[in-house]
Order: sequence, then C-alpha cells, then structure tokens
Amino acid sequence: MDFDLTDPERAFQEAVRRFGDTVLRPQERRIDTEGRIPDEVLREMAHLGLLSMMVPPEYGGMGASAVLTEIAAEEIGRGDLSMATAVFFLLEAGWGRTLALHGTEAARHEILPAVCRGESFLGIATTEPTGGSDLAGMRTESHREGSEFVLHGEKAFLSGVEEARSRGGGHLTLTRSRGTAGGFNFLYVPTGHPSLATQRFANMGRMGISTGAITYDHARVPERYLLGEEGRGFGIALEGFTVARTFVSAACVGAAERALEIGTAYLRERRAFGQPLGKFEGIQFELADLYAQIEAVKWQCRRAAWLIDQRFGPDARPDAAARSELERVVAAVKLTAPPVAFETIKRVMMWFGAAGYTREVGLERGFRGIMSYMVGAEGGLNIMRIILGRELLGKEFVPYK
Repeated sequence: MDFDLTDPERAFQEAVRRFGDTVLRPQERRIDTEGRIPDEVLREMAHLGLLSMMVPPEYGGMGASAVLTEIAAEEIGRGDLSMATAVFFLLEAGWGRTLALHGTEAARHEILPAVCRGESFLGIATTEPTGGSDLAGMRTESHREGSEFVLHGEKAFLSGVEEARSRGGGHLTLTRSRGTAGGFNFLYVPTGHPSLATQRFANMGRMGISTGAITYDHARVPERYLLGEEGRGFGIALEGFTVARTFVSAACVGAAERALEIGTAYLRERRAFGQPLGKFEGIQFELADLYAQIEAVKWQCRRAAWLIDQRFGPDARPDAAARSELERVVAAVKLTAPPVAFETIKRVMMWFGAAGYTREVGLERGFRGIMSYMVGAEGGLNIMRIILGRELLGKEFVPYK
C-alpha cells in the first residue's frame, strides 16, 4: 500500500475541502437549526460527483474507489461537524454501491441516476423497534406473489425517512423471507409507496437529516427491486454495512481533525494567568495524545478503504479469509473512530471553558452528532467488539445463537 495520495486524489481532496470550507461551514448552523440540508448544498455535492460516487458512470456515478470515497467522507465530516451531511453522504455512497453491485439492471437504471443527481434519496432499513443489531431476530417479513414481493412489518431508527418521502426515493430493506427459499430478502422499497406509513423521531443531534420509522402494511414491490437472489440477502446487507462503517469512521476522523484545529488555534490565542493557554503542560499533553490517536485511527481507516478496493472490487471473489480480514479491520476502526472523535470534541470544549458549552462556538453540534455513532448507527460499539471476538476466537465463541 502506497500511503501517498496520487495527484488526482490530492486534487480531489482539495476540491472537497474547498466545498467544506465555503459551502458546508457557512451552512452548519442552518442545517442544525432548520433540520434539513439545503437544496443548494445537495446540488453542489451532485455537481462535484459526491453523491453515490462509487456507482459506475453508466448509472450516473463517477465509479470512485473506496479510498477516494473515504477521503471525501473525511472532508465532509470536517466541513459539517453536526454529522448530518456526512450521514446523507455515506448512505448514498455505501448503499448506492450495494445496489449497483447486487441490484437488477432495471433497478440500477431506474433508481441510481436520480440518486447521483441529488434528486432522490437512498437509505438502509434493517433496524426494528424490537431489536437493532440482532438482524437475525427481525420480524418484518416478505413473500413472493407472482412477479411481486409483499412486505409486512416495521422498521425503526432509519435515517432519511422524510427525505425519501419528500424528495423521492426509498430504502434497501432487509426482511425475513416467508417463501419456500427461507432466509432473508433484500429489497428496494420506495418510501412513497401507498402501503407505507412513516413517523419522524426527535433526535438530540444530526438534526439536518431525519430519523424515523416505516410501517409496511402488505406493501407490494416488483421483483426487479430484489437485490441478489431470493432468500440470500443477509450477506449482501452485511457487506453493505462493512463499507458504510468505513465511511462513518472517516467522517469521525474529519470531525476530530476539525475540532482539534479549532482547539489548537484557541490554545495559541487564549491567555490565562499571564500566558497563552497552550503553554500549560497539562493541556499540551492532552493535545499531543489527541493528535496521536486521530492520526492512528485515520490510517487505520484508510487501510480499511484500501482493503475494500483490493479484496472487494466489482470483479473480486473474496474467500472466507479475505472476508474475515476485512471484518476485523472495519470493526476495529468503527470501534475506535467514534470514541476518539467524541473524546477530542469533549476535551476541546473543556479547553474553551464556559464558551465551549455554547452554540456560538459550535463544538456542541459535533458532540451531539458523533454520539449517534457511539450508540448504534451502523452498529454500536459493543457490536463491533462482538464481531472482533468472533473473528479472533471463532464463531463458537459468539455469545448468542
């Protein structure tokens, strides 16, 4: 692995950073207070090719590598500390790739171009009111009736419920198959379907993108919306989560770097007891520790993206050993990146004292947003520990059946 970015990668990184500095940062407070990402932000993201950027060009994307997408996720996390824009980005990036790889040709041409143009939303629906990470215990079911699949059940704590309804689009939905095939079906379900009811939840952070629930009352979707084979959707969903977790981690790295930059500037300028705050050894040590942790997780994250490109490209046929390696690497970075970002933001807020607790400084947006990745989004921290334990010790050590 070459740790140096190529010239095109570096130019792309600079372009996304300019977008973060000139478009996202001026809109941060508006995104957080108005509870939506402005249309002009999404239009500029589409113009730069940032929406579903891993989707091949024939379906409207730029066919980007996972490494390039990871770079973009980092810069977007740096640009909007609230994590709302990062969530929108990583959903389109990770699950757009999944649909491009495993969807039918008809579904790809129908769905992906509008997603890449920012005219439609694509999300993921696996979590249910009775269980989040226990995917095997889900109750939402689907069965085939002729050339359609019929869904019944409920999904909860989904990102982008209102965006998918207002802008158009839907969610890739994992259901238990009630047909002869058994297993799980993975289906694209338009959120504007008449047999769907939606509800919005009131979150503490990430205000710019909605979180809510969807109820399926015998909703019918055409068979062209099935990803992969009937009854074999579980593995496709897990693969999608592996990719999405990598981009979640990258966004956390970007937010941590931004917070540390804010804090470093403050330590240079703020004077207390007759000298700059940065001259106090206790704070210098905190700064050094935070910087070292961010650098470590940053390259851990870059390696995960590199492994996705190397082992899980469009033409790859990874064996069990390759899958296990990627599971370990991604679970480790998802276990590490959110807590490092959270601790960085918390410490920098404390350097600011009372000012750090105000909305004027803006660090609290990151404090609230990063917490979502601690408690469960794309897999909670303890789930990452379970994955690592399973991969390190063997499946017989999984603490549940």
